[in-house]
Amino acid sequence: MTEIRRDLTPALTLGKSDHAKLYALGEAGLDRTPDLAETLLTELDRAKVVADDKLPEGVVRMGSRVAYQTNSGTEQTVTLVYPVDADIEQGRISVMTPIGVALVGLKAGQSITWRDRADKRHKLTILSVEAPVLA
Repeated sequence: MTEIRRDLTPALTLGKSDHAKLYALGEAGLDRTPDLAETLLTELDRAKVVADDKLPEGVVRMGSRVAYQTNSGTEQTVTLVYPVDADIEQGRISVMTPIGVALVGLKAGQSITWRDRADKRHKLTILSVEAPVLA
């Protein structure tokens, strides 16, 4: 596995309601997980925010099922959820994890770098995005 030497910061797009909820979650997390919350808030600040009904298809949003590949070649499929709904055994990953923050607002074909809790840089590439299933 090759070392990743620079950060990738692709364009992000978010719907207005996800942006507002995630911003509140990030601010609430500043006391408990300041580094991760700050990373989430930074990503939200650089995202293009659009009306929910104008969000392009194929953009990772809350509830999306996402297939991605890591720089080590591993492929994984997860559903992006709020912390209360997270269940790694069921493939539901919290947005308040390093990978969860990295996924928000991306679309298929985009790559981003993210740092694990040990501050090691990783890269993931979005392979596909399925819209949330509305109950």
